[in-house]
Amino acid sequence: MKKKVKAGYITKNYRKLVENIGGIYQDGKKAAYQAVDTAMVLTYWNIGREIVEFEQKGSEKAVYGESLLSNLSKDLKLRLGKGFSKSNIYFMRQFYLKKKIFQTVSGKLSWSHYVELLAVSDDLERSFYEKQCINEGWSIRELKRNKDTALFHRLALSRDKKGILKLAAKGHVPGKIQDVIKEPYVLEFLKIPEENLKNEKHLEQKIIDNLQMFLMELGKGFAFVGRQYRITLNNEHFFVDLVFYHRILKCFVLIELKINKVKHQDIGQMNMYLNYFKAEENTKGDGEPIGIILAAEKDDITVKYATGGISNKLFVSKYKLYLPDKNVLEDKVREIMGMEN
Repeated sequence: MKKKVKAGYITKNYRKLVENIGGIYQDGKKAAYQAVDTAMVLTYWNIGREIVEFEQKGSEKAVYGESLLSNLSKDLKLRLGKGFSKSNIYFMRQFYLKKKIFQTVSGKLSWSHYVELLAVSDDLERSFYEKQCINEGWSIRELKRNKDTALFHRLALSRDKKGILKLAAKGHVPGKIQDVIKEPYVLEFLKIPEENLKNEKHLEQKIIDNLQMFLMELGKGFAFVGRQYRITLNNEHFFVDLVFYHRILKCFVLIELKINKVKHQDIGQMNMYLNYFKAEENTKGDGEPIGIILAAEKDDITVKYATGGISNKLFVSKYKLYLPDKNVLEDKVREIMGMEN
């Protein structure tokens, strides 16, 4: 006699089968796309090598001179079709010049990534963005945004010469609390003209509406916990604007928003929040919570004296609603590096 199988059991297992096949298919498609990307990157590297080796032959270089790339673009487009604009051929050539050993090329990055990276003239800055793309799996859009907001220079300003060189060589890997702090934070994605910023609630709502972009600006490791997180002390309620948890440092990160200059009372309030989280919210394995006051302005003297003697990890940083002046940031980094303009 055949054993009767419940329909629900079959449905559950069948659903699991469909999910498994779907996962295998998606993984296969991803691997196929990755293989195609890697093959194209190798192809363009080889084309760049051919161009450079041709240029180095001496007499023929003199014949073609600067018109070589233009002639190549014209002839290759006729022979092979699209993809051989003068600018693209130039990038192939530059790609080989910057990566003469193909083993230094990452299989995780597409040709489009490398085109964006090759547009960065400074070797240290380019190396940093390449490492970050690999470490964090940045899309082209994320790479462009972080370049536009001068992420490398903002992170570099909090380091000495040795720290900047390490940043360029390994990328930004948060290992200590100070590593998660930026100056300034750039919130251009909120698209709020400064004169239209009404109050802290308005700023907070815009951040929540653009939470994915805000998490990108905060950096790797942040997970959103909540907004207006309630704290009750002696029957009185207080509310932390934004609460995150840092997965790498294993600690809560509290953020308070100020649309004007930060005051000493704001620092005192954040210190109280941090003390509460240490005593009431932390569980076994959690590190000390971090407090960040994001303000439109800050007076370094006030911050220095207001935070003096505080044992908690409390930081005050400025935010900008527009892209920073990259030239100013570059000059400051050069100053640290001891480089001439």
